[in-house]
Amino acid sequence: MTPVIADPASDGAFWPEGFTLSGINSGIKPSRKDLMLMLCDEPASTASVFTTNLCCAAPVELSKAALSASAGRMRAVICNSGNANAATGASGLHNARLMAESTAQAFGIDKGEVLVASTGVIGQRLPVEKIAAAMPSLKAASGATHWSDAAEAIMTTDTFPKAFGVDVALSGGTARIAGIAKGSGMICPNMATMLAFLGTDVSIDPSLLQELLSAANAVSFNAITVDGDTSTNDMAAIMASGKGPQVLRGSEDARLFGEALRSVMTMLAQLIIVDGEGATKFVELCVTGAASDEEARMAAMTVANSPLVKTAIHGEDANWGRIIAAAGRSGASFIQEELSVHFDDEPILKPGLDANFSEERAKEIMSKEEFTITLSLGNGPGKGVVWTCDLSHGYIEINGSYRS
Repeated sequence: MTPVIADPASDGAFWPEGFTLSGINSGIKPSRKDLMLMLCDEPASTASVFTTNLCCAAPVELSKAALSASAGRMRAVICNSGNANAATGASGLHNARLMAESTAQAFGIDKGEVLVASTGVIGQRLPVEKIAAAMPSLKAASGATHWSDAAEAIMTTDTFPKAFGVDVALSGGTARIAGIAKGSGMICPNMATMLAFLGTDVSIDPSLLQELLSAANAVSFNAITVDGDTSTNDMAAIMASGKGPQVLRGSEDARLFGEALRSVMTMLAQLIIVDGEGATKFVELCVTGAASDEEARMAAMTVANSPLVKTAIHGEDANWGRIIAAAGRSGASFIQEELSVHFDDEPILKPGLDANFSEERAKEIMSKEEFTITLSLGNGPGKGVVWTCDLSHGYIEINGSYRS
C-alpha cells in the first residue's frame, strides 16, 4: 500500500479516476470558498455514515433518505460551509432539497442521486438562493484535479485543508482511495463536527462498501475527540467510480481494500486532531489490559474527553491522578492497585499505586507536540486507541466568538 501525498502542488494527481471536483465562493462567506462539489462520471456505489445527534441537520435527514431510496447508487455530493442548516425546521429541509435540485439541474443528473451536506453556524437560515445562483460558476470550476479547491471549500475554523490518499495493489490491478475532510472543533465520536468525502476507483457492491466504511469509521473518525461535543451535521461518504479493479465480498482484495480505506480515514481523522481548535499537542491515548475492547474504548474516550486531563496536557503537568480518576468513572471495570500509566515509554504510575517517577523526564515528554499516554487497567485482553489534543486558551477564544 503506497501513500500518495496530498500536496497542493500535485494538482490533484492523487485523486481516483472517474470524478470531478470543484470549490468556489458562493457568497455565503464574504471571501473564502464555501461551496464544494464531488461528481462521479457514472452512478457510483456509495456508502455513508452520519451523526447520531438527535438534533441532526436537514442535510443529514435528506441524505439518509436519498441514499436509502437509491439503494446505494449516487452521482454527487454538494456541500456548503458557513451555515449548518441545522435546527431550521421544515424550511431547512426545503432548502436542502433545493440544493439537491439545483445541483441536479446544473449537472444533468437526477436530484435523487445527490447527497447534501452543510457545515457552519447552527440555527440560521441557509441562503440557498446564493447556492443556486452559483451553480454555473461551480460547473465552470469543475475538474479532475481540483481537490484542493474542494477541500478548502468545506473548511470552517480549520487552519489548513485536509486530504490524503493511497494506492493499494489488488489482484485485478492497482486501486486508489483518496479523501478530503474538515473538522477542528465540536469533535467527538458518533460522529464529530467533521465532514469527509472519499472517492475510489474500485468496482464494488454498495452493501460491501457500506460494511467496510462502517468498520473503518469505528476506528478512525469515531476514535477522535477534541472537546466531547457531538455535532448535528457529521457525514463521511465514499463513492466508487468502478473505473478500477473489482472487489468481491469474502476475497483477499476486500480485506486489503478495507485496510487501505481504514488507513486513509485514520490519517484524515488524525489531521483533524492536529488541527483541533487552539490545539498545541497531539496525543494518542492507548488503553490496554481491559476486560474487553468495549471497556478499553470506554476508558480511553472518557480520559481523552476529560477537561482536567486535557488542560494538564496543555500545561505539561504529569497529573496522573486525573487520568485514573477519569478512567474510574468511565464504566470500565478494574482494580485500582493494578493500574499503570506510561508517557511514551516512561513509567509514571506502576501497579500498587507506585508513582515514583521523574518529573523532569515526564515534562520532557509532555513538552513535545506529539506523545502517547498508555493506561493499563490490568491483565485483560481488551485494547482501545483514541486520539485527542490539549485544551488551550485558544479553544476558548475561538469558540467564544464563533458567530462574530
